[in-house]
Amino acid sequence: MDLYTYYRSTSSYRVRIALALKQVEYTHLPINLIGNGGEHQKPEYLSLNPQGRVPALKTERGELLIQSPAIIEYLEEQYPHPALLPEEPSERAKRRAVASIIGCDIQPLHNMAVLNQLRALDISEQQISHWLTKWIGEGLEAVEQMIGHQGFCFGEPGLADVYLLPQIYAARRFNVDLSVLPRILRVEKLAHTHPAFVAAHPDSQPDKPSDN
Repeated sequence: MDLYTYYRSTSSYRVRIALALKQVEYTHLPINLIGNGGEHQKPEYLSLNPQGRVPALKTERGELLIQSPAIIEYLEEQYPHPALLPEEPSERAKRRAVASIIGCDIQPLHNMAVLNQLRALDISEQQISHWLTKWIGEGLEAVEQMIGHQGFCFGEPGLADVYLLPQIYAARRFNVDLSVLPRILRVEKLAHTHPAFVAAHPDSQPDKPSDN
C-alpha cells in the first residue's frame, strides 16, 4: 500500500493510526501542503486525487481511495482484526457519533483551506484564534461527555480514538485549553504509551521538518 500523507494533517493522522492498529504495512509518500505551490496542487498529484487533498491510499490492487472515513471503513472491512468497532449496533453507533462530531463538525472548521480563506477575507489572527477555540472547544466538550471513564474512549482502542487523538493534537497546536476535559486527557496519556499511536504521531513522521 502507498499512503499519500502530510505529517500534521489530522485526516492523514487518523488513517496512520488505523493502519498502525491493524498492523498493515504501507509506504509513506509525503505530500507537502504548505504554500501556494504545495505538492497537493501539482498536476502529478491532482491526476491521482482531483480534490487535491490528503490522505489518499493506493491499495495492493492499485486502486486509489480518498477521504479518511472511506479509507478507514475500507481498512475495517479488508482487515477486520483487530476491529475498530464492536459487533453490537448501538455500541457501533456510539463510536461513530464521536468520530462524526470530530470529522464533520470540528475538523472541517480548522482545515487549512478554511483558515486560508478566513485570512483572505482580512479576518484578524485574534478573530481566527477565537474561531478555533470556539469550534474545537465546543466540539471536544461534547465528546468529553460521550466517552467512558476508563481506558481509551470506550475501553480498548477503536474508531473514536482514531479520530480523537489527531483532534487533540490540533487543539494543542491551536492553544485550545484542554484542562477542563479530564476524560480526553486520560485518553491522550494512554495513547502516548501505545506503540500504534506513537508510530502514527506527527512527531514520528519522516516528513516532519527538523525545526518543528
